[in-house]
Amino acid sequence: MALDGVRALVFDVFGTVVDWRSGVAREAEPFLKRHGAGSAIPTAFADAWRRRYSPAMEEVRSGRRPFTRLDVLHRENLEAVLPEFGIDPASVPASELDELNLAWHRLEPWPDAVAGLTRLKARYIIAPLSNGNIVLMLNMAKRSRIPWDAILGAEVVQAYKPMPQAYLRTADVLAMKPAEICLVAAHNGDLAAARACGLRTAFVPRPTEHGLAQTTDLHPDQAWDLVASDFIDLAERLQL
Repeated sequence: MALDGVRALVFDVFGTVVDWRSGVAREAEPFLKRHGAGSAIPTAFADAWRRRYSPAMEEVRSGRRPFTRLDVLHRENLEAVLPEFGIDPASVPASELDELNLAWHRLEPWPDAVAGLTRLKARYIIAPLSNGNIVLMLNMAKRSRIPWDAILGAEVVQAYKPMPQAYLRTADVLAMKPAEICLVAAHNGDLAAARACGLRTAFVPRPTEHGLAQTTDLHPDQAWDLVASDFIDLAERLQL
């Protein structure tokens, strides 16, 4: 079997387990209308907010900023992106911005995700290996019944992917060797970083993560240990 010796499957979450773009757009739409930006395209707002995600984490990865949980980074990025849509963040009550920031806690899983994870859980320990913080992962899991065995957030490892510490400290927390863990992700770059740390790898494409015009991560760009069309297919390939 392709994953002989693997005891745990850990999952990228944003884009791999949940559809962040549609979820953020859904919650942003009424907010934009209330604040005079009703002509804005909600998915464009979601994309603009998300574009600030990696640069914000890079401040932490580079050491220019102490470790800061993703909820805080998302909230700062929200205030920074509002002027692009003609909204002065100072004109919006902080409580309303806080509520919109929780959109990231309420993202919907892809249709195959929960059923597939439930099947995979029968043999493997399953947990997120995400840049999301713990309460974000908890709220998302409770809302959508994502059946994790453990909730691991970036606070646990004090590092953001693709820093090696994110993968190696996760293995340490699980008291496993890196080769006993397989990262499942829709992003080739994430898998490459995991492989460099000794983890096994499984690619599950999400061809509409960035919308119908997506051009990235449509296909595996390396010979990953497994490639599956979705989580159900992954379970079937693992004979579950």
